[in-house]
Amino acid sequence: MLDVTVIEDPAAAAASLDPIRAQLLAELAAGPASAAMLAGKVGLPRQKVNYHLKALERHGLVELAGERRKGNVTERLMRATAASYVISPLALAAVQPDPDRFRDQLSARWLLALGARLVRDVGTLITGATKARKRLATYALDGEVRFASAADRAAFIQELTAGVGALIRKYDSPEAEGGRDHRIVVAVHPTVKPETSGAAGAADASGTSGTSEGPKTSEAPSVAPSAVPELTD
Repeated sequence: MLDVTVIEDPAAAAASLDPIRAQLLAELAAGPASAAMLAGKVGLPRQKVNYHLKALERHGLVELAGERRKGNVTERLMRATAASYVISPLALAAVQPDPDRFRDQLSARWLLALGARLVRDVGTLITGATKARKRLATYALDGEVRFASAADRAAFIQELTAGVGALIRKYDSPEAEGGRDHRIVVAVHPTVKPETSGAAGAADASGTSGTSEGPKTSEAPSVAPSAVPELTD
């Protein structure tokens, strides 16, 4: 079982979003089970559960884990193909976000578009690497910082932007034969906590998220501290 997989097919995405099927996926992520075992947990007849399982299996969201005899019946034990799933913007290809349509480093919606592209591109890379039976070279940095003031946050973003830009200028080799392009996305946004998710969501919507993307340029992108809005509670 994979830790996480990306759903790119629209039909598979629709199947995973069905409430009953989503519940079945959650149950099967915890361990293999048969339709009869799942029936009591989801409150449906075994035949109905079996119908939903076949739909999920058809889209590669569940797979056969084994079989067992129970009386005169052979039960199929199914399991989820991943512990969790992410739906790629490719599932809504005609209306997927395009971060190149507008570029605003202080826009929460641009940050969302960048995140959507990240899911799409990494999902595509994972699919290709899996088919080719090759490892995918990736790196991720995750951290959390508490700013004492909006001014500190603005200074942090400015230094971060300058630092990333300097690294890009140092290592960028556009003329290198055999080189491979890599995308760099750095994001800064208020931490969303369960007890304050509504307030944090409102803060994001008001534009208090900042992003810095490292394009291949000769000059580092800059963010003026005065352009960074005040943090909201």
